[in-house]
Amino acid sequence: MSASQRPYLLLQPSISTTKVVTTTTTTTTYAPIPLPSLPPPLSPKDSKLYPLLNAPLPQSLRHFPLEFPNGTRATFRDGETGEDEVEDEVVGGSGWQMVRRDDSSDNTPVVNLSEAVERFGKKRSLNVDNLMEGVEVTGGPNSSVPPPRKKARGTILPQISTMNAAAPPSPLPSPHGSPPPETIWPSAPPSGASSPSPQAQAPLQPDLALTTLLALPNLVSHFANLPPQLQSHFLLTLLRHSPLPVLRTLYSVLTPTLARDFITLLPAELVSHILSFLPFSTLARASCVSKSWRAIIDSDAVLWRDLLKGTKIWFGGDSEDAFSNSIYTRRRRELLLNPRPLNALPLPHPYKILFKSRHLTRTRWVNNPEPKHVSFPAHGSSVVTCLIFSHGRIISASDDHSIKVYSPSTGEELLQLKGHEGGVWALAASKDTLVSGSTDRTVRIWDLNTGKCTHIFGGHTSTVRCLAIVKPELVDVEDENGVVRKEMWPKRPLIVTGSRDHSLRVWTLPREGEPEYRSYNPDDHDNDPSEDTDENPYHRLHLEGHEHAVRALAARGRTLVSGSYDCTVRIWDIITGHAKWVLVGHSQKVYSVVLDLPRNQACSGSMDGTVRVWDLQKGECRHTLSGHTSLVGLLGLSPSHLVSAAADSTLRIWDPDSGELRHTLAAHTGAITCFQHDEFKVLSGSDGNLKMWNVRDGTVVRDLLTGITGVWQVVFEGRWCVAASNRQDTTVLDVWDFGTEEDEDWVGEPPNGVYDDGDFSDEEEEYDEGAEKIRRLVELRRAEEEDEQEQADVDAMDQDLVPSETESLEIIEVDGSQDDEGPIGDIAKRKGITRQRPTRQLPDVDIDLDDDTRGPADSDTDAMSTEGAGSSRWASTASATSRGASPSIPQSKTTSRSSRTVGVAGPSRRAAALAGASSLPPMNDESPTRPRIRPANNRRQR
Repeated sequence: MSASQRPYLLLQPSISTTKVVTTTTTTTTYAPIPLPSLPPPLSPKDSKLYPLLNAPLPQSLRHFPLEFPNGTRATFRDGETGEDEVEDEVVGGSGWQMVRRDDSSDNTPVVNLSEAVERFGKKRSLNVDNLMEGVEVTGGPNSSVPPPRKKARGTILPQISTMNAAAPPSPLPSPHGSPPPETIWPSAPPSGASSPSPQAQAPLQPDLALTTLLALPNLVSHFANLPPQLQSHFLLTLLRHSPLPVLRTLYSVLTPTLARDFITLLPAELVSHILSFLPFSTLARASCVSKSWRAIIDSDAVLWRDLLKGTKIWFGGDSEDAFSNSIYTRRRRELLLNPRPLNALPLPHPYKILFKSRHLTRTRWVNNPEPKHVSFPAHGSSVVTCLIFSHGRIISASDDHSIKVYSPSTGEELLQLKGHEGGVWALAASKDTLVSGSTDRTVRIWDLNTGKCTHIFGGHTSTVRCLAIVKPELVDVEDENGVVRKEMWPKRPLIVTGSRDHSLRVWTLPREGEPEYRSYNPDDHDNDPSEDTDENPYHRLHLEGHEHAVRALAARGRTLVSGSYDCTVRIWDIITGHAKWVLVGHSQKVYSVVLDLPRNQACSGSMDGTVRVWDLQKGECRHTLSGHTSLVGLLGLSPSHLVSAAADSTLRIWDPDSGELRHTLAAHTGAITCFQHDEFKVLSGSDGNLKMWNVRDGTVVRDLLTGITGVWQVVFEGRWCVAASNRQDTTVLDVWDFGTEEDEDWVGEPPNGVYDDGDFSDEEEEYDEGAEKIRRLVELRRAEEEDEQEQADVDAMDQDLVPSETESLEIIEVDGSQDDEGPIGDIAKRKGITRQRPTRQLPDVDIDLDDDTRGPADSDTDAMSTEGAGSSRWASTASATSRGASPSIPQSKTTSRSSRTVGVAGPSRRAAALAGASSLPPMNDESPTRPRIRPANNRRQR
C-alpha cells in the first residue's frame, strides 16, 4: 500500500423485509467510505508520564540477525544503536577465530524496525487469511470507484469477517427510521437502481479510533508471525511509549503470571546453599512467606548448623547432639499422646530450636534492662542448702529439714515435702522424681506430682552429703581387644550417694509403678542401718576406699568421680564397683569435682588453692591450675569453659583443653558462696551482691542483687534465674524472667548438659542381682495384695459365723495356741462369743505364733538371728529358715526393720487366720511421710 493510496471501507448491502400479504425486499447499497489516514506517531517527551521512555534496550534486542520468509537474510539494527555499540566481542586466538552460526562472508543488508515488519508482512498478506477483508485501496477521498464484480488479487485486501468482534455490525435500517448521522467526511453517492434515495447516507461514519480499531486484528495477526527477537523489540518499543497507568495494568497482569517459587522448584542442596547467604533475621521473615517456605527453612539441618557455627554458638557437637536427642524423645512421647494430623506442617529441626534458644540467651540476658522480677520469703530464716530448677519448678531444700516446691511465674508454694529428720544437704531431680539426702543418714525419693515420699533408703551411717542421678547415655567403651564402641550405660537411671561415713552407694532409681520401699526407723540408733541394704532390692553397690568423708561426686555413663577430705580423688566403674584410679596430688581436702567425658578427664578443686585436671585413661595429672590463694570450693564445666570459685573472692575462667587461664573475675569482696555459668555468662553470689559476668571477656554485665546480707544459692535455665539470699535474718527467693511474650517456645539447656527426657525400656536393662530383687519385690507385692483381699473376706466370714446347736464343736489348737488368741479372738471375746468350729481336720501350718508377743526388745536378737546370705528374703535359694526368738522377750523395743513395708509371701493366710495366727500387720494409718508398719519378725518357716 503506497502512501498516496487511502483505505476504503466496503459495507455490505442492508436488506429489510416487511411481510404483510406480500413480501417486499428493499436493498440499499452504499458507496465505499474513505477512512482517514493514521497520523504520524507522537513522540513522548515527559519521562514522568512515560517511565520507560529512556530505558535502554538489551544488546540482544538492538542488534540481531533476521531471516525473512523467502529465505533472505538481513541484520536488524535499532535506529538508536551506534556503530561502536554493535561490535561484538571477537573470540579467537593465534590463527583461529570463532565464527557464529549466522555469520557469512558476504555483508548482509541492515534493516530497521519498520522495514523488517513490512518485509514480514508482504509474504504473509498473500498466504494468510486477513481480517481486513472489505477494505479497499482508493486514490483519494473524492474518488469514486464502483465495487468490482470480481476481486482483484493484487489490489484488494482480504475482507473483514462479520464474525469478528472488532468489525462494525452490518447496518440494518430501523422500521421507524433513524436520524442521519453527523457527517464527518462526505460519503460517496449510492450505487444501483434499487437504492431508495439517490443521496442515502452511510449509517457509519469513519474516524481515527475506528481506523485504529479495525487495524488492530491485522496487527495482532501480523505480530504473531514475527520472530521472537523482533517481537521483543517491538513490545519494548511499545512499552517505552506507554504511560504509567498502562504500565501498572500490565504489571498487575504479568506479575502473578511470571512469578516462580524457585525455593520449591530447585533441588534441596541448591536451596540450602542459597539460604545460607541470608542472616537469621531474614530467614525468620522468609519462613513467614508461605507454608512451603517454612517447611523448607525449618527442616534444613545443614542451614541451621552452619548458622550456629557462623554466629559462634556451636560448641563442638556433643551438647548439640544431646539437645537434639532430647527434642526427638520429647516429640515421640507427645505423638503417642496426641497424634499429629496428616496435613500438619513438619516440625522444625532441633538445630533451629537450639539456635533460637542460644540466640535469646545471648541477647535477652544482656539487652533486657527490666526483666520480670518476683521476690517472696522461703524457709523462714534457715539456710537454703540446695536449689534446683527442673521442668518449670523451683525446688529448694534447707537445714530446717524441709523441701519446698514453688512456681517460678507466681512464687506460689506448690508442695512442702516433710519427712527428713535432719537438714537436707543434697538434691537431684529427674522428670517428676526428686531424690534427697539428709543428715538423718537416709536417702528419700519423692513424687513431685503428689508430694508423697515413695521410698526411704537406709545404708549410710552418717550424713548424706552429695548425690547425683546418672541417666543412660551413649559412652565409649573399650573391650578386651582394645576396640572402642558406643554403648548405652547405665541401662536404667541410677542414684549415687556420697556420705561422711567415707563411702559411696549406688542405687537403682525406682520407676513409676514399681513397689514402694521404706527402710529402718531412723530414730532407732541401736541397730546398724547398713544391714538394711541386704534386703533393699534397689541397692546395688557399696563403694569403700576413701579414708575420710566424701565431699563431692560427679557421674556420667559408667564413670564416677569422688572427692574426699582424705585429699584424694577416686575414679570408679559405676557398674562393677571397681576403683579404677586413686588420684593423689592435692595436699589438702578436696571440696569439688567435675567430670569431662568428651575430653576423657576430670577436674578437682581443693583447700590447697589449686585445681587439678586428671587424665581418666592414664590416671595422671594433666594440668595443675594455680592462681587461687584460698579454698577452691566450687567448680563448673561447660563445653568451652572451666570455671573455679574460691574463698579468695575471685572466680577464674580456664581453657579445659590446655589449662590456660583466660579471665579472672575480681569484683566481689567476700568468699564466693555460689555460682553457675554457661557459654555466655557467669552468675556469682557473695556477701552483699549477685553479679552477672560476660564469660567471653570477663567483664561485669550487671548486678542483679545488691545490699543484701548473703547469697546462699543461684541457678538459671533458659529464661529463668532463681537466687536464694538472706536479708535481715529472712530467707528470700528472687525469680527473674528474662523472656518476653514472644518467647513462649524458649527451650533452655540444663546446666550440666544432661537431659532427662530419655525413654528407658525394660529390654535395655541388664540382668543382674539388683534387677532380680526388684522383680521379686513386684511379685511379692502382688501376692500380698491377693492375701490381704483374701484375709478381708475371711474376716467378714468370721464376723458372721454363728455355730449350730446340732453340730459337734471343739476348740482347735495350733502349736499350743488356742483359736481365741490373736486379733480375731480378741474381737470374739469382747463380744462374748466363743469361737468354735465344726469338727474337721485343717492342714498343718507351721507358723510362729509368738511374733505378736515380741516387742521392740527383739531388735538386737532379731538382727543377730537373721545374719547371713540365707536370711535375706531376697536370696535366690529357699533354704532361708526363720530363726524364731524366745517369746519371753518383753515388748519394750521394736526391731530395726519394723517400719519396712515389704511383706512376705508364704503359705495361705486363710489357714493362718482360721487358726487364730496373729500374723496380721498392725492397723496404723499410712501417710507420705509415715510408712505403714509391718512386723519384720513375722516370718514363716520353710
